[in-house]
Amino acid sequence: MIYIIMGVSGTGKSSLGVFLSEKLDWPLHEGDNFHPLENIEKMTRGEPLTDQDRWPWLLKLHEVIERERSSGFDALVVCSALKRQYRQILLYGSTALSSSTGPHQEILPSAAPDVFFLYLHGDYNIIYQRMVARKGHYMTADLLRSQFDVLEPPSDEENVLPLDISRSIADMVGEVEKHINSVKSSSVVKS
Repeated sequence: MIYIIMGVSGTGKSSLGVFLSEKLDWPLHEGDNFHPLENIEKMTRGEPLTDQDRWPWLLKLHEVIERERSSGFDALVVCSALKRQYRQILLYGSTALSSSTGPHQEILPSAAPDVFFLYLHGDYNIIYQRMVARKGHYMTADLLRSQFDVLEPPSDEENVLPLDISRSIADMVGEVEKHINSVKSSSVVKS
């Protein structure tokens, strides 16, 4: 089972990921570590990334997800995954790029049965204040508006568990653990 922790910058994706990784003893793949240097430099200058900037990054994360899925182990991946197409690339790699632009637009499933999105969401002003207060991150608070502008919240059909960031990390972790138990018990019933 793979959980992709998603949402705009400043929602606490990395903090939740570290907490879950330690509690569940699952490996954590921090999406920021897979950005090419050009993307980091652009964000440091306060320039929003374009889709073309994001494609190579998302394809690298797809490879990580596929490697973990094929290993049969559970894992956590942190990635903003702001648009539906980005989430499709995480699931299907370059197939999602070609299916959305080709003449015979292939319809890909909205979800993979063993991949779930933990969607961290909350109030813009709260997230902005968090970003202003944090130190040492290349993503500037001025870019938050651009993230909200492109955000396409995931739909229920995308295997999503929405988590409101006004709740404590402990509460969110408890909800994730319930979700894991529910998924594992339903897969036992089906087999």
